Amino acid sequence: MRHIALWRGINVGKAKRLAMADLKALLTELGATNVATLLNSGNAVFDAKKPLSADKIRTAVTAQLGVDAAVILKTADEWAAIAAELPIPEADDPSRLLAAIPANAAALQAVASIVAGSGDRYVVTPHAAYLWCGNGILESKTAVTLLKQLGDAGTTRNWATVQKLAALAAR
Repeated sequence: MRHIALWRGINVGKAKRLAMADLKALLTELGATNVATLLNSGNAVFDAKKPLSADKIRTAVTAQLGVDAAVILKTADEWAAIAAELPIPEADDPSRLLAAIPANAAALQAVASIVAGSGDRYVVTPHAAYLWCGNGILESKTAVTLLKQLGDAGTTRNWATVQKLAALAAR
């Protein structure tokens, strides 16, 4: 089965530095095959014949690589559903559209009541939450609220990364 693993807060600033080559090697050691990483921000796509849980991956990364960060794990089918949705038609710049990827339904429910701030548009679907930051991500107070409420139960990726991961998972 094909999976997408996302690490929360990896390689952002000086904290939680994780080399993608090390991550790739560790996933292979855990039994993953066809491992590919995307960008330097904690995105991996892999196949696994035996179930690999987000907790098992997080524990191994912490123990062997010394970096403790939440891992959100999705199947390729789940990712395809996230990438196929575009519930905000005015989102014409992939760098300003965020997909909030929850670890589970409870995490998605926890962010369902967020109200978008000025210049933002926020939509929650059965698979993910989508935030259009009309004035840019760094200017979005809604993005800050979303990340705080998700905590370790989810992470965000911009739309360009969502689409690149979908293409990588489809190979």
